[in-house]
Amino acid sequence: MPAMDPLTASCKDPVALLATIAKLTAEAAERDQQIVRINAENEALARAAAQAEAREIIALATAKAAEHAAVIAEAKAAEMEDALAAARDEVKRLNDILDQFKRHRFGQSAERLDPDQYQLVLEELEAALSRAEAGLEALIDQADATGETKRRRRNNRGALPAHLERIEQVVDIEDKQCACCGNDLHVIGEDVTERLDVVPTIFRVLVTRRPRYGCRGCDEGGVTQAPAPSFIVDQGLPTDALVAQVIVARYADHLPLYRQAQIYARQGIDLDRATLADWVGRVGWWLTPLRQHLLAELRSSVKLFADETRMPVLAPGTGKTKSGQLWAYARDDRPWGGLAPPAVVYMYAAGRGGMHPIDHLGDFAGVLQVDGYAGYNEIKRRNGVTLAFCLLHARRKFYDFREKEPVADEVLRRFSAIYKIEATLRDTSPEARFEGRQLILKPLFDNLRDYLSKNLGRFSAKGKMAEAINYMLNHWQQLTYCLLDGRVELDTNTVERSIRPIALSRRNSLFAGSDAGADNWAVLASLLETCKLSDVDPLAWLTATLTKLANGHSNKDLDSLMPWHFPKIAGRNAPS
Repeated sequence: MPAMDPLTASCKDPVALLATIAKLTAEAAERDQQIVRINAENEALARAAAQAEAREIIALATAKAAEHAAVIAEAKAAEMEDALAAARDEVKRLNDILDQFKRHRFGQSAERLDPDQYQLVLEELEAALSRAEAGLEALIDQADATGETKRRRRNNRGALPAHLERIEQVVDIEDKQCACCGNDLHVIGEDVTERLDVVPTIFRVLVTRRPRYGCRGCDEGGVTQAPAPSFIVDQGLPTDALVAQVIVARYADHLPLYRQAQIYARQGIDLDRATLADWVGRVGWWLTPLRQHLLAELRSSVKLFADETRMPVLAPGTGKTKSGQLWAYARDDRPWGGLAPPAVVYMYAAGRGGMHPIDHLGDFAGVLQVDGYAGYNEIKRRNGVTLAFCLLHARRKFYDFREKEPVADEVLRRFSAIYKIEATLRDTSPEARFEGRQLILKPLFDNLRDYLSKNLGRFSAKGKMAEAINYMLNHWQQLTYCLLDGRVELDTNTVERSIRPIALSRRNSLFAGSDAGADNWAVLASLLETCKLSDVDPLAWLTATLTKLANGHSNKDLDSLMPWHFPKIAGRNAPS
């Protein structure tokens, strides 16, 4: 009989059946656990393989990115180097232009270069150079992100003037506890820097209240009240300070009245040009006695400079301009230690005739340094004035032939040698200048005269070179008067510098509106330019002077109102 399998056999025995089922269930559970373990191992292997593959991909991508970044960095570095090189080249180019332009100021092109135009071009060149340097500094900062590179900063030399108001601000940290231990921090020092700031012009309204008083105890006392303050423009809007501001801007800073009106309009102040002109005319009337006193002061001088410049004036009823003349008379004795204060007076005249210097200078009988204009011969004849001519005017006649005619080049070289020696004698006494000129300059002048005489025959008698040589030989005594008097300068640069602001103001305004307007111009310019020569702030002087005049300052004491008696600009002495 065949044997039965355990399950069949157990079916006949319930206990055995249960044992068999339990055994089979345990085996099934063990197989399930094995399957779970196998699946987990397979998943772990798959994850490891995926991670390994991902790491390989990341490493490859990182390598590619690094390679790409290196290429970009190399390109940026090359681009930065190119930019830096270009910026440095631009800075160098502008520096070269600036240096060349400055050399022209005192070099061969100086004769044709208008001083005011020179300053304007110089400003533009320096601004362009500063812009290029700012770009170069930005590139350097960009190239050196760590900030370790030390760059030279352009600093203004010297300290800011001590008389300026100081407004202090403290830039402090917020947390004053130590980041390491938490203890309170204490001050161990400070860095202090100063920057020049400005407060723009601010208009304000000056409200004047004058209480009226009466007596309750009687009716006979009447009303008592303080007198109203006086102003130059009576019954008008402006204070003396505002009137002074308008005039200084017009005649010292050359800003026409209509432009000033536009500036005021930006602050909501409606002051038309006609109103400003009315103020200017009133002040001109008040200051005319001061101009005349200043002229009388110059008439008492031992030596003066004189020059004249064209002043276009509107001809009434024609719509056209006529040519007037603005005559300038200047004194500056500082180069030889003279004690008379520097000053300049402008006088308007309708023409350029020789009677005008006589009318202006009265009985002046000293040395008059001029440019050689024949109109000054009349005052020489009548007053016995000694005329000294300007060497630079003689030099200019040769300058037109520079680098074209060897004789002209040699004359210019000799002029240069004379001026270099003269510079060493500046600011010495008249006696020292006389001795030095006799010892050193006189032989140079004598040699120059011999050279001119020797070469005169080389040129056509009607040519410009012969004209230049004859001018010097025919006026040799006047051109070399400086050798005989240590107080006399070699040229008339002093008065030419005083004429220059008038020319600038004239260019901005084109012409004066009338003869009276031109004379008003001369009155105001005389006093403001004298302020500049005396190193006095024109605005401060004019404000104070207008206030004194409005309050009844006596015409018998005009000398006390002269600019040289006013305090000089703080921190400065008058220029020598």
